[in-house]
Amino acid sequence: MKYTFIAFLLFLCTKVVSQETQIKPVPFTSVRLNDCFFSPRINQNHEITIPIALQHCYNTGRVDNFLKAAGFKTGDFIGEFPFDDTDIYKIIEGASYSIQTFPDKEMESHLDALIFYITEAQEKDGYLFTNRTINPDKLHKWVGKQRWEKEMDASHELYNSGHLIEAAVAHYLATGKRTLLDVAIKNANLLVKSFGKDKLICYPGHQIIEMALVRLYSVTGNDEYLQLAKFFLDIRGNDANRTYSQSHKPIVEQDEAVGHAVRAAYMYSGMADVAANTHDQGYLTALDALWNDVVYKKLYITGGIGATRYEEAFGKAYELPNLTAYSETCASIGNVYWNQRMFLAHGKSCYYDVLERTLYNALMAGVSLDGSSFFYSNPLESDGNVERSKWFGCACCPSNICRFLPSIPGYIYATKANRLYVNLYIANDAEMAVDNCIVKIKQTTNYPWAGVIGITVNPETQGEFEIALRLPGWAIGKTVPSDLYHYYKDDGKEIIKLQVNGKPQTFRIENGYALIKRNWKEGDYVELNLPMTIRKISSNKNVSDNAGKIAFERGPLVYCLEETEQPDSISKLVITKKTDTALDDGMIDAMKFKTININAANGVYTAIPYCYWANRGKHKMKIWVPLNW
Repeated sequence: MKYTFIAFLLFLCTKVVSQETQIKPVPFTSVRLNDCFFSPRINQNHEITIPIALQHCYNTGRVDNFLKAAGFKTGDFIGEFPFDDTDIYKIIEGASYSIQTFPDKEMESHLDALIFYITEAQEKDGYLFTNRTINPDKLHKWVGKQRWEKEMDASHELYNSGHLIEAAVAHYLATGKRTLLDVAIKNANLLVKSFGKDKLICYPGHQIIEMALVRLYSVTGNDEYLQLAKFFLDIRGNDANRTYSQSHKPIVEQDEAVGHAVRAAYMYSGMADVAANTHDQGYLTALDALWNDVVYKKLYITGGIGATRYEEAFGKAYELPNLTAYSETCASIGNVYWNQRMFLAHGKSCYYDVLERTLYNALMAGVSLDGSSFFYSNPLESDGNVERSKWFGCACCPSNICRFLPSIPGYIYATKANRLYVNLYIANDAEMAVDNCIVKIKQTTNYPWAGVIGITVNPETQGEFEIALRLPGWAIGKTVPSDLYHYYKDDGKEIIKLQVNGKPQTFRIENGYALIKRNWKEGDYVELNLPMTIRKISSNKNVSDNAGKIAFERGPLVYCLEETEQPDSISKLVITKKTDTALDDGMIDAMKFKTININAANGVYTAIPYCYWANRGKHKMKIWVPLNW
């Protein structure tokens, strides 16, 4: 019954899109993970991270703010920021995703209670912003006396609406209940009534409402939501002093990523969503230029974005400091959102090369291996004074982790007409429609620790279609899709092998994908072998912080050296021509992984995956190591 309902909803979500011309992601509800890397973390997110985050929201007054706005409690707004409401929304979104994978009546009842509080806190005309509703005469200093008066600066009223809508759609798709969706629609209808030509003209100071409105449009079919999202984007510009919120130029004229990195990634994602539904070529041209600017000049080797603590912003071209790198966890999540949408627009593997790098490294480093503590920023080097926090006053990153992790299954596959894209290699069982044929896929692999991927194809009826297997950039000798980083010249090239039913398969490559077209029958087995050698990485000479240094990588994982259980201080490690490397087995907090042993003159140093660092106390750490070649 549940899957029939989901299928109907997915029909609604795609009814505005031409199935012949548009690539569509296979939703997370159709994919069940059983892998060694993400599955334990997603399960942990359900059992530990979401409950912890929710408890923090009770302890810090975030839930009480809704009770006060609803009239169930008295008192002033509690919290440092007017956007604290969004932590509740993000947790609801994540929990909604999570109960699809782990049915949980207790968690669902918690959501029902929170949604009741939210419903009662909403004002009659749809406005929902607890800081104002609790006491309009005692507002946060960022909030204006009139609604949305300081929206372009810092009030975050539209940011709150955006996360409300994202949570509402997720909850509706997961449960079929309209309780929160009706709240979101009422709020969105107020925005449609209030903003636009000949109405209130202002843009969101912190973007996300654009993505959210397009998502609400996809579920309801109400074109007013799509047009409002486009309005919020089109009115930006002509204020050279507003680079922080990407409002310094009209968006179609922007070609350099500047300002707050999270805001930027969310805006670029919203632009891609609007372009997908309006076919606005100006948006796509600008997005291509912005993506090139980031990938050629402003991307960390971990996939993180946002170099400077000042304004949590992009730095100048090639400004990529390691010790002071900001690389906010939320910015990494935004980078994943953006690159998936760029793939959907262009169908090229280079976007998933960036997405995968970000996902496995900068993003997963944002939460501890036990799921209970977090990084806000993710430096690439530490002098030993960095440790994770249990919570933050500005708690956007922990709650964002809660909502993102359960959605990972939705990034693996995509379809277009008679083609099935396999974008990520994660063990799973999935079901999807390819060219009107229901196809079950079973993917088996020990990725990212091993590079052998098996895919069993079970079509409902025998039929011809095409499977497009992504050939990761790291597997074909290209670190990133630019000249920002490159593998060291002595490392050689990877050899990729592909078989179908045990026989070597010839294939053509298109946009970074190996294409196999055949008349598929039940039980056909595809095996892709991506040999994972240890690679050394150098930076573009313009990245001054990495001059004379190299980093280590294996498959999609960037490695780091942490000053624990090493033969000497990691500052004494220098790579020479005589330095060789070997794989070994490691384990931290029951998480098994492959280590890289670096056989130096003064002993054997052990490098671990960057995403696993800072789980054994405070220690010095570095990714980039001096080279004396």
